[in-house]
Amino acid sequence: MKRALISVSDKTGVVELARRLAAAGTTLISTGGTLRALREAGLDVTAVEDVTGFPEMLDGRVKTLHPRIHGGILARRDIPAHMAALAEHEILPLDIVVVNLYPFAATVARPETTFAEAVEQIDIGGPSMIRAAAKNYGDVLVVTDPAQYDELAERVESGTADMAYRRRLQREAFAHTAAYDAMIAAYLARQAEEETDFPAIWETHYEKVCDLRYGENPHQRAAFYRDPLSRGGVANAVQLHGKELSYNNLVDTEAAWQLATSFSTPACAIIKHTNPCGTALGENMEEAFVRAFAADDVSAFGGIVACNGPVDAATAERMKPIFFEVIIAPEFTQEARDILMTKKNLRLLEAAAPAAAEPQTKQISGGLLVQDADTAADSEAEWEVVTRREPTAEEMAALRLAWAVVRHVKSNAIVVSDAQATLGVGAGQMNRVGAARIALEQAGERAVGAVLASDAFFPFGDTVEAAAAAGITAIIQPGGSIRDAESIEAADAHGIAMVCTKKRHFRHG
Repeated sequence: MKRALISVSDKTGVVELARRLAAAGTTLISTGGTLRALREAGLDVTAVEDVTGFPEMLDGRVKTLHPRIHGGILARRDIPAHMAALAEHEILPLDIVVVNLYPFAATVARPETTFAEAVEQIDIGGPSMIRAAAKNYGDVLVVTDPAQYDELAERVESGTADMAYRRRLQREAFAHTAAYDAMIAAYLARQAEEETDFPAIWETHYEKVCDLRYGENPHQRAAFYRDPLSRGGVANAVQLHGKELSYNNLVDTEAAWQLATSFSTPACAIIKHTNPCGTALGENMEEAFVRAFAADDVSAFGGIVACNGPVDAATAERMKPIFFEVIIAPEFTQEARDILMTKKNLRLLEAAAPAAAEPQTKQISGGLLVQDADTAADSEAEWEVVTRREPTAEEMAALRLAWAVVRHVKSNAIVVSDAQATLGVGAGQMNRVGAARIALEQAGERAVGAVLASDAFFPFGDTVEAAAAAGITAIIQPGGSIRDAESIEAADAHGIAMVCTKKRHFRHG
């Protein structure tokens, strides 16, 4: 006769599992709400307190933390001394442990949750039972997820719980408790707002959303994971329409969303290979989109579109004739959905802006790099006009847009724009003048009277010379080169206004 301890917060599928275990000759033991649910379903279930001889106490904080439970889980059946100890203390072995944990993530997801309420949702007995059962995997089957119930029942019914299956459950159990503890640690770290240093141990916890068809290339495996404590952003977007998202779709959508949502007025960004091919502002979303697409209608083909405001019917009509992979926005009106959903493969995503920017991480071989996200606002009070001529009001508006966009372009980065939209983008080049030539060539005749932004200082005056030859009238850059005077002199010689921001925005990867 096998004995199963069942104690779950998520009751999904537990009654059916218990029925199948009982039908296979398993004695059921349970606690609290699970006990009530199983008894209400007509099942014969023994209460844990009848096993321990001790009542639940401290508002349920203590119920399974007892030798009659943990002795029954941890005793190895192949060690005579263990079995003799069980017999001496009249403890019966436990063969199956079905446990899932207090809903910590769901609790802290509610904005009104207090710190004290969150702490009460830290499970103690559950992880202890899971870890004990996983340690004694050879004798005890342990499951933590309703998705595991069918196979568990089938294995018990057929007597096929072999060692490979037990080892798999062991791995999954320890991964489950490790993730649970990491989630709690991450929450506690986020509450410690007064702490400015990065923690000694970088805790991470992500839950698998789905496998992806492949990664950057078809020969690479890939999967999509989500931080259960996160709110908003691409990972929590709702897909309204279209085929499944790919690895590259998600990477590019993140880049587009970050850029579009960095503006407070109606803005649209079109991304290709994580770099903006067009970014624009408008009085409304339709105007912003039209300008963004016109910035580089060739590169925009097959791109990712992000809008920082609702997409309405007029905007959707403008988008519909063009091939895009993804369109992401905070909202699509019903009319816009009806228009865009006629394109069966086009992915439509609704997303909310994240509550706060998360630190950025990047793997290196054998380690991890962590940094603050580059979301710090630029203070125009710190900007300095370093040339004889000051920018006009129109040029300043264009410089603000170009400077806002250039931080989202792979370095070396150059952006040419007017006050409404980007006109040319040079991204990821090995030298700055090369990036400038690409951006200026893309802008073409539109560069006459436009402005240019550089994500870092000019080590030589050649970029200014190239800008002047194309008709650029104002430049914004961080400054700080030992050869700043050379660039300033070149700008003065051509009547170009130059602003130094004293802050750079490299984007290396």
